[in-house]
Amino acid sequence: TAEGLPPIPHTAAQPIPSPAEEGVQEPTSTSHGNDFSYVGIDAILEQMRRKAMKQGFELNIMVVGQSGLGKSTLMNTLFKSKVSRKSAQPNPEERIPKTIEIKSISHDIEEKGVRMKLTVIDTPGFGDQINNENCWQPIMKFINDQYETYLQEEININRKKRIPDSRVHCCIYFIPATGHCLRPLDVEFMRRLSKVVNIVPVIAKADTLTLEERDFFKQTIREELRANGIDVYPQKEFDEDAEDRIINDKIREMIPFAVVGSDQEYQVNGKKILGRKTKWGTIEGNPCESSNKYCLLIFRTHMQNIKDITGSIHYETYRVRRLNESNKLPPGEL
Repeated sequence: TAEGLPPIPHTAAQPIPSPAEEGVQEPTSTSHGNDFSYVGIDAILEQMRRKAMKQGFELNIMVVGQSGLGKSTLMNTLFKSKVSRKSAQPNPEERIPKTIEIKSISHDIEEKGVRMKLTVIDTPGFGDQINNENCWQPIMKFINDQYETYLQEEININRKKRIPDSRVHCCIYFIPATGHCLRPLDVEFMRRLSKVVNIVPVIAKADTLTLEERDFFKQTIREELRANGIDVYPQKEFDEDAEDRIINDKIREMIPFAVVGSDQEYQVNGKKILGRKTKWGTIEGNPCESSNKYCLLIFRTHMQNIKDITGSIHYETYRVRRLNESNKLPPGEL
């Protein structure tokens, strides 16, 4: 758990069942007669599962957007835990940071015997100044610094058996629900950062828009992304097969995701929900719209794919560039 936060409630680890309990048939002379050539290749999946569960997983998510868009609230809603700390109320003169800060909070989460180290990286101060020129640069530098740290560990003669992964796997970019078009700041940030990290754009506090305004805003944003050559996750060129393409096309049709986050619990029809209460009723703070079931569920269905693209595409691009640069440096310097 993070410093100053209560432990995240989690499901107790369950003992890993034996292959026999899971219905995996062991290769025996009874099941295969006298065929001693049976190798049992099907057992490789069970071996991979056991190894993965023993090692655990890492996921690093960056949230970017100006103050007041509900970044911390959405992350807490998404993971149903206090994984992102809300900003403390500073003095009026300190309310807006003079420069962009990068704050990371890490948590160890365990669910059904699966362990994951989740790191949420916040960027307070982004977009809050009168002059926001080049405000994307500290974020770009932070992402590249994590690639550099990983690269330095990788090229060591005596490498660690498992290199700690602090690379940013995904950046959730929060767009204000203006209902009109993207701001120049939004376009510039996503245009530059989409080349180094997986960008997932979301419309913050989407319940402030009517359904017609929301649909028009989403369509306008998609057109602006295409016009500016901004390729957000999931990128078409990384679809591995026809099945992936069908699923990812459905997700691409819903980009940007319209989200509602809440950490307040209410009783509705005998059921406890996280929601936002208005005089017209209670809006469920679910990170997915009822008609948009794939919404931020990409973190459930595409978590490994997000990490794979980070390693094989974004990090690899950085690694190749740095190694090419090293050829021009004196020996021993990289």
